[in-house]
Amino acid sequence: MSVAVSTSAPLPTASDTNMVTSTFSLVDYVVFVLLLVLSLAIGLYHAYRGWGRHTIGQLLLADRKMGCFPVALSLLATFQSAVAILGVPSEIYRFGTQYWFLGCSYFLGLLIPAHIFIPIFYRLHLTSAYEYLELRFNKAVRVCGTVTFIFQMVIYMGVVLYAPSLALNAVTGFDLWLSVLTLGIVCTVYTALGGLKAVIWTDVFQTLVMFLGQLVVIIVGSAKVGGLGHVWDVASQHGLISGIELDPDPFVRHTFWTLAFGGVFMMLSLYGVNQAQVQRYLSSRTEKAAVLSCYAVFPCQQVVLCMGCLIGLVMFAYYQEYPMSTQQTQAAPDQFVLYFVMDLLRGLPGLPGLFVACLFSGSLSTISSAFNSLATVTMEDLIRPWFPHFSEVRATMLSRIIAFGYGLLCLGMAYISSQMGPVLQAAISIFGMVGGPLLGLFCLGMFFPCANPPGAIVGLLAGLIMAFWIGIGSIVTSVGSGRAPTPSNGSSFSLPSNLTAVTMATLMPSTTISKPTGLQRLYSLSYLWYSAHNSTTVIVVGLAVSLLSGGMRGRTLNPRTIYPVLPKLVALLPMSCQKRLHCKTPSQDLSVDTAVFPEKVSNGMLRGSRDKEAVDVPEDGPAHQGISPTFILQETSL
Repeated sequence: MSVAVSTSAPLPTASDTNMVTSTFSLVDYVVFVLLLVLSLAIGLYHAYRGWGRHTIGQLLLADRKMGCFPVALSLLATFQSAVAILGVPSEIYRFGTQYWFLGCSYFLGLLIPAHIFIPIFYRLHLTSAYEYLELRFNKAVRVCGTVTFIFQMVIYMGVVLYAPSLALNAVTGFDLWLSVLTLGIVCTVYTALGGLKAVIWTDVFQTLVMFLGQLVVIIVGSAKVGGLGHVWDVASQHGLISGIELDPDPFVRHTFWTLAFGGVFMMLSLYGVNQAQVQRYLSSRTEKAAVLSCYAVFPCQQVVLCMGCLIGLVMFAYYQEYPMSTQQTQAAPDQFVLYFVMDLLRGLPGLPGLFVACLFSGSLSTISSAFNSLATVTMEDLIRPWFPHFSEVRATMLSRIIAFGYGLLCLGMAYISSQMGPVLQAAISIFGMVGGPLLGLFCLGMFFPCANPPGAIVGLLAGLIMAFWIGIGSIVTSVGSGRAPTPSNGSSFSLPSNLTAVTMATLMPSTTISKPTGLQRLYSLSYLWYSAHNSTTVIVVGLAVSLLSGGMRGRTLNPRTIYPVLPKLVALLPMSCQKRLHCKTPSQDLSVDTAVFPEKVSNGMLRGSRDKEAVDVPEDGPAHQGISPTFILQETSL
């Protein structure tokens, strides 16, 4: 998922759609329709290929046989939504290249999932990420996590379908509800019938279309203004090329620290624990393939970010030579890119259609991922635990019905979005608010063996309350003051998520405003710190409640659900230091704390000399995964 900066002005209403500057030619329509037909054909091919023989594992996890390349491109496409394609160039055009430093966060944001989250999820042989929460805590925590995710996605998926269609309608005259219905129906059909394998392979095709569409804009645009060298010179002369801003203030919208480190937590919430991405990791044929696919996303993300930024610079240079019309200057910032493309590619039949296909490829990949992940968690977390004796045929049919149901719900949410007006901004922001608390919940379980179920539930609720307090408070304060929200909060990050990508959309002020104080100061926290702040809240509150309620004493802790932080850190020390600590590395399978020695590991059962509590360790458990069972065992006494 690429992170996108979204609208800085309210999304246009349906009444604004009479502002039309360009219309499609027949060739453009053919190119656009070809995208839909090929996407549908890929989905139907995978549905027909195994019709009557599909199992629930094939439908939801592609039978765990996907290779590294398609999974990597699908991971990229899932959060490279139309919001990102429209939002990043607009951000660069208006505020300069400071946003480009977000690429620094991709390194840790993908390295950590590859070495921590993926191994744990893959070795537990999960289908839903929220199964982990039951293994680590209990069923109540699993249900809380699942319901939170469903709420997040249902609110957002209608917006990610409606908003790009509305922007396209306002600029090109492309029929609003025809595009909404066409996209919704096509996406629903191939997702429900073809399952995850169809979604992944259509993502591959749509990713290539997105790359091609943006590349055409960069090539044609730079050629018209005198080359990329001239584009860079023009941007430099107008102060658009930003240096490294080292201001540590978390209330400044974009600084190096905010983008490079605050962005890491946002990336973790998307690529570490989001069901849409976890499901793709789990569909890989081996753990190594899953890790490699995560690595492969890194250069792809950098290329996508660079292309978005270059489009913004080319657009700036273009409008220095060919000034915007009055109609264009009054448009919402998310419409700038579409106006620019229609101006730039006018007279080149097929190319405007290619860019629109690129835009809707982003929507299709995001929405299909949402449908598939929602059907998976609904089936695996809310239905099968209560009806475990479902036959494969019945479970497969029910999964398809659920996917169709979410498709219809998405169309309904798109209609509701059209009626929401200013409230639409809050609905978009909800997606980003929920990601941080879910990240905190998983980190609480993986890194803190003393955390217990009551602490997890109370911590999650505290994180959600804090997220909505700051997020909604920022919007309400800005609306109530009669001005646009300050730049500290403005932006979006694409999901989900795509599920998306996530949009924390807000308005940008056109005049200088006084520095906020009190609660307004808190509400001006940079959106890129939201995930870090909210996930930290979950961990702190969860640990406090866990310790006050006795930790894991009297409860069984599954050692495969814990990441051994201390042994991993000690393994990085020189051997002389390790000897002073009287410990061995995790690969030697001994605990950092030598006060507890295992008396016997046999018959799949581990027992400690001080603790009478026994912990089940299967053959492929932590002893076989470089995880110290002794370390896990001693922590249960907390």
